[in-house]
Amino acid sequence: MTTATRRSAPAPGPAAARTFPLGFTWGTATAAYQIEGAATEDGRTPSIWDTYSHTPGKVRNGDTGDVACNHYHRWREDVRIMADLGVSAYRFSLSWSRVQPTGRGPAVQKGLDFYRRLTDALLEKGIQPVVTLYHWDLPQDLEDAGGWPERVTADRFAEYATLAARALGDRVRTWTTLNEPWCSAFLGYASGVHAPGRTDPVAALRAAHHLNLAHGKAVQALRAELPATAQTSITLNLHHVRSLTDGAEDKEAARRIDALGNRIFTGPQLEGRYPEDLLQDTARLTDWSFVRDGDTAQIHQPLDFLGVNYYTPTLVSAATGEGSHGADGHGRSDHSPWPGADDVAFHLPPGDTTAMGWAVDPSGLYDLLLRLKADFPALPLMITENGAAFDDYVDPAGRVVDPDRIAYLRGHLTAVHRAIEAGVDVRGYFLWSLLDNFEWGYGYSKRFGAVYVDYPTGRRIPKASARWYADVARSGRLQAADDDAR
Repeated sequence: MTTATRRSAPAPGPAAARTFPLGFTWGTATAAYQIEGAATEDGRTPSIWDTYSHTPGKVRNGDTGDVACNHYHRWREDVRIMADLGVSAYRFSLSWSRVQPTGRGPAVQKGLDFYRRLTDALLEKGIQPVVTLYHWDLPQDLEDAGGWPERVTADRFAEYATLAARALGDRVRTWTTLNEPWCSAFLGYASGVHAPGRTDPVAALRAAHHLNLAHGKAVQALRAELPATAQTSITLNLHHVRSLTDGAEDKEAARRIDALGNRIFTGPQLEGRYPEDLLQDTARLTDWSFVRDGDTAQIHQPLDFLGVNYYTPTLVSAATGEGSHGADGHGRSDHSPWPGADDVAFHLPPGDTTAMGWAVDPSGLYDLLLRLKADFPALPLMITENGAAFDDYVDPAGRVVDPDRIAYLRGHLTAVHRAIEAGVDVRGYFLWSLLDNFEWGYGYSKRFGAVYVDYPTGRRIPKASARWYADVARSGRLQAADDDAR
């Protein structure tokens, strides 16, 4: 991918309502460990996130996903909420250790039955299920055997994909192999701010390759089981990288982050090769001998669309002493998640920020979509995550009024519409997230949901943004101005 080095021109001011294409998918999204709870029920065994969250000091306030939003027991209510929102699709992940507790062997039918019931209920409401096979919750047994740095984990993942396709292939037509493999590899194995909490840069690079390989093997496994009409995809959290200045050293810093944050996945997955500059950047760490003959061909599988997750741009410079890898937006650690680029400085872009400390900048999404069209012109795109955390609360009237989230969504949906007008083939948008939930290392301290969750009781309260998004989803139109706080 080409590295962007400067902010695009400001978007034009609001005018007439923006109408999205007929058939545009309006959805919302969640992940299994973040919402399901029922951590030890019906045969489920620990994933790496169970182990990590139960390790003292790893998650804020000692929070765990043991109960989370209790979606495992309240899924009927949550489906009704989605129907009330008027969404046409729901993107959710399967818990690997609920389906296949040790990561090998036969599936547990009680686990599969949960997902069968959920998909049936969605279809009854006219909501298309979009299944993600992996959203960061590797069975702990597989991590004990070496985890993603070991090649055999890719083989186990392909077997799991086969089990899932056989169980749900008659109900689910859209499948995603991996969610954000960058986070799995580099936050999990390099900086240690995500499960399994390891801090080995070479292991992280090995993990990235085996995640790529797992994706390719899983696409093949899915296609062997699914009808020809089924769609396969992967979701990447592509970093929209900008250099702090137009100076040569800052541009070089941006190139390095682009290689490690983006092209380490888009290269083999979409072009059938790892970028040469990435191999050179990391040569002092590894010779990449873990890449075997035929691997990149197996990784390079045709996709029906590419899932794009975007929250905020990434601003970098050459090392100055003022920035650090701790300011990259992914969580602070004494260990960098950027092997071979650990001396690059990260900076907070100017302007408003969310409760995560992330800059609010829809122009980054617009620029990213145009870059993807330029680099991969024939590949349809789907915004599979976009949203924001704010410090939401229930007011005395029992409402949750969140105008900042509405403004964030309006800005980013405007960016998507502008990209479509510019010729980018964007097929849909999934709001992150349906529910407030377990936000990984931040525990329950950050709220991304369109629906407020009172964790002690489990009560769901749709926020003002939920009603606003429902209006957009039902009409397919983004109004120029309305009463956002109603």
